[in-house]
Amino acid sequence: MVVDAETLKHWLSDYDKDNIVIGVVASHSSLQILHGARMEGFKTLGIAVGENRRRFYQAFPGAEPDEWLMLEHYREMLDHAEWFRERNVVIIPHGSLVEYLGSSNFRALQVPTFGNRGILHWESSRARQREWLENGGCTMPRVLEDPHDIDGPVIVKYAGAKGGRGYFIARDYRDFRRNVDIEEEFTIQEYVLGCRYYLHFFFDPTATDGYQVQGRGKYAGKNLGRLELMSMDRRDESNVDEFYKLGSLRDLREMALEPSFVVTGNQPVVIRESLLPRAFEMAEGTVAASFELEEDSRGMLGPFCLETIVTDQLEFKVFEISARIVAGSNPFVGGSPYSDINETRMSTGRRIARSIRKAADSNRLHDILS
Repeated sequence: MVVDAETLKHWLSDYDKDNIVIGVVASHSSLQILHGARMEGFKTLGIAVGENRRRFYQAFPGAEPDEWLMLEHYREMLDHAEWFRERNVVIIPHGSLVEYLGSSNFRALQVPTFGNRGILHWESSRARQREWLENGGCTMPRVLEDPHDIDGPVIVKYAGAKGGRGYFIARDYRDFRRNVDIEEEFTIQEYVLGCRYYLHFFFDPTATDGYQVQGRGKYAGKNLGRLELMSMDRRDESNVDEFYKLGSLRDLREMALEPSFVVTGNQPVVIRESLLPRAFEMAEGTVAASFELEEDSRGMLGPFCLETIVTDQLEFKVFEISARIVAGSNPFVGGSPYSDINETRMSTGRRIARSIRKAADSNRLHDILS
């Protein structure tokens, strides 16, 4: 069951707008979400499985939730929907929530949730992502439909928010067959040489100032809302980042070793300023195209990340989008070189809370929640 607009408005009519509680699963980017909510004056709720998770947050009093909901399994969140609504809870989604709860359960969760849950249908399929991003004007790596056509380096990726787990490089069909899990949904993508940069944006449909996204199609001539660049990161991946120390890929395979791409951490980064206009052009096109994904689409709301490669020709290749807050924004709990220009100490987590605060004050929560 998907939450429709009228159901959302009915829930919000019973909410005490002066006492909204920010609820978040205690994982992924929850420290900055909880910290940002506190900076904006909200009460907070942590959702967790296992007492050790709750105890850990005592190490960070600036982000420790005011209240906890302890569960045996995250699917129990579905059974607590009325409990959440009675406490004026707004759920902030992130990659771990979607992975733990499951995409279908997340879409059916009967609790007001920040952002547009409907966009998950497009994020969860690499084929649909490609349609969306290319319609938005992004250039993407080539995709191979038949593994027999592999004639050079490719990267094979599995569906879902798995933090790179299971991804592998193949040079030919034999490499592919040796490593692939045929039980999983996968995509074979051209391996593009270049620097990988993850661009963290925020789209606020309630703002009328700043860099305004220009609508297309039936929205042509209209400003859709403000686009902001919050921060950028690069990823530390184990063990591929250290493989070069042991020899060539052939040498490694003789030692029964294969490179892996599990994300273990994130590094802050800035790109050369001359690339920023193209970055905004891609992000603006992505947001504008999101309003045309389907009939009455609500489009992209809140934080999203364009996952890119910049080649030695200074061209962007976008290989993925995350339509929510990403863990790569975690280095910027105290702000970034980009967000600090507009307001110091503005993390993506705090920007989410600020958006909720402003929407509550102007009676526009229904415009940013789903």
